[in-house]
Amino acid sequence: MALSRFFIHRSIKSKNILSSCSVFNLQNQRLSYEQPPIKEENNFRTKHLWRVGIGLCLFGCSYYLIKNEYLYVVSATTEKSKATIKGLPEYTLDEVADHASKEDGIWVTYQRGVYDITKFVEEHPGGSEKILMAAGGSLEPFWSMYSVHQQPSILAILEQFRIGNLSEADAKEVAKDVSDPYLNDPKRHPILHPSSLKPYNAEPPPSILVDSYVTPNDLFYVRNHLPVPKVEVSTYKLKVYDANMKETSFSLEDIKTKFPKVTVTATVMCAGNRRGEMVKVKPVKGLSWGHAAIGNATWSGARLHEVLRSLGIDETSPNIEHVQFEGLDTDGVSVFYGASIPIEKALNPAGDVILAYEMNGEPIPRDHGYPLRVIVPGIVGARNVKWLGKIIVSKNESESHWQQNDYKGFSPSTDWDTVDFKTAPAIQELPVISAICDPSNSETISVKNGKITVRGYAWSGGGSKIVRVDVTGDQGKTWQVAKLIDEEADARPYRHWGWTLWTAEIPVSSGSKQVELWAKAVDSNYNTQPETFENIWNLRGVLSNAYHRIKVNLKYA
Repeated sequence: MALSRFFIHRSIKSKNILSSCSVFNLQNQRLSYEQPPIKEENNFRTKHLWRVGIGLCLFGCSYYLIKNEYLYVVSATTEKSKATIKGLPEYTLDEVADHASKEDGIWVTYQRGVYDITKFVEEHPGGSEKILMAAGGSLEPFWSMYSVHQQPSILAILEQFRIGNLSEADAKEVAKDVSDPYLNDPKRHPILHPSSLKPYNAEPPPSILVDSYVTPNDLFYVRNHLPVPKVEVSTYKLKVYDANMKETSFSLEDIKTKFPKVTVTATVMCAGNRRGEMVKVKPVKGLSWGHAAIGNATWSGARLHEVLRSLGIDETSPNIEHVQFEGLDTDGVSVFYGASIPIEKALNPAGDVILAYEMNGEPIPRDHGYPLRVIVPGIVGARNVKWLGKIIVSKNESESHWQQNDYKGFSPSTDWDTVDFKTAPAIQELPVISAICDPSNSETISVKNGKITVRGYAWSGGGSKIVRVDVTGDQGKTWQVAKLIDEEADARPYRHWGWTLWTAEIPVSSGSKQVELWAKAVDSNYNTQPETFENIWNLRGVLSNAYHRIKVNLKYA
């Protein structure tokens, strides 16, 4: 089961407006539940929550103005949804719940507002049934989880559909049932720079990355899609299903004692690393990551292929093409984060896929998947599922939103009004990338003997080795070959899972006040980075691996 986020764009011709809606929907499986016994005093709360169904979907909208091919956010006040609007009728939750079909109208509530979204439902390219799951109920339980939607630009278009005010008593009752799902998230190091707080996503200052080949746990970038689950090891079970859906369960102790412990040094990188540079070409959907959404660590645990083979699963098993992973992080209605990898990667001993319970010699921190995380070296971070709860061997890919409708690349000419996620494969191996970490952009640095020192990282997916990093200070007229200072020197071919750190001495013209630095890496397949972002722009801002460019100011002793 998966809840999928859809970013929907539609043109309103009379206003030259582009709006986008982000909603959650169920795919391929129906959500079933059993209503618990109801005491009379709980009737009010239960009646409305169960009436809209546990599958309430997130309905969020963005409001943009198109002008000269750029998008400008249209400002709106958050106070409108909190206040009653004079002249509009007042409704109760009972009355809202009566409007949960196309025939009766599709109504939803948010704070003090009541909204009729019937006309919008018909324009939903993903199908009207997706939004119908939110019909007749409050948006607040999900907006508390995905707080990025609680901003003026999103509320603006919602207000277009407002038809009335929710009674004060009912608004208070709804608010009682909304708690902060992020209250139990772990504490983070204050040096991390968040790109979102709920869910928490953050990266360290880039200069820290090149101070150590292994990134310290507390300084490793954090990428969460949902609240961090609190897992009790005493009751934890990893459930593994074969192609016939036969279940075998393992405790954490089973994983530690029944299978040999191995250690793999591997870089994990978010697909959106360096997205903040791509948005300078044209806006994209996604967190505005800098170039530190990447880290390198030693991971210890059991080899996945040994766990699977212990259950009789091997290359000869029929009808298996993928291994699906499901995390224990959930949106509150039993929809869990999920992803999958090809069976060839999972069963290959040289693929080094492990079920990791240690990170840099310590139990994996909660933000990074405690108590168990799958580490898939050379593969995009999105497939390295944290808080691992299930492994499913299957003929099919994971049906998760994050496998089917996210983390895919498209042509620069594909936009949200033409995109079809089914036409693109899910990202697995990542392309070669590099970045300058020290100095930082706009920093003032000293020139010594006519040169400046530059440091950074380089990495390539699929286990390819970094064979060269080129850096220029004169926009490509001359290139300096960087010295590769930290790498896996003894790694076998196509098992170079860790990054390479490098340093270069760049000559600068005497008296220059500023210099623009470019860096590009070359891997063992002689793949190199594209020169600019214009030709690799994509609507999700993933695979951002063009030359890294910064400008620094110069001072002389």
